[in-house]
Amino acid sequence: MKRLILAAVLAVSAPSAMAHEPAVAPASAQAVDEAAAPAIAVVDAFHAALGSGESDAVLALLTEDVMVLEEGGAERSREEYAGHHLPADMAYAAAAEAEISRRVAWVEGDIAWVLTEGRTGGTFNGRTVDRLTAETMILHRQAGGWRIRHIHWSSRAPT
Repeated sequence: MKRLILAAVLAVSAPSAMAHEPAVAPASAQAVDEAAAPAIAVVDAFHAALGSGESDAVLALLTEDVMVLEEGGAERSREEYAGHHLPADMAYAAAAEAEISRRVAWVEGDIAWVLTEGRTGGTFNGRTVDRLTAETMILHRQAGGWRIRHIHWSSRAPT
């Protein structure tokens, strides 16, 4: 129960994330359950695929019923995400550099939570980007391994 409360607090109060290609966080900035390592590998593979424009690889890491929350909107399936934000997310991930400042992750049964805070910078669509980011990913362990069932990205300008 404490972990669910922590996840809710972090999801509501953490700085936001539109960044999609994290770098490795210093060990001191991580609070990671060892059992979460395979789920984290899926999150990192997702970001790598976004950054390299590999849409098939991105989609293979999502459940069919994935829920993606971003910029106040919702995409309620893998198909909907593929037809809407995926191309823009790949373009952004390819253009922006991301750095992880903090990551927490844990597993309970067949569910894993990976919560990441960071910062993105660079140039996108001719504009300078500097955003503090937060990302929540909830993964479900299935017969074929971990798949992303929920993504919530938000971001804000640094203060």
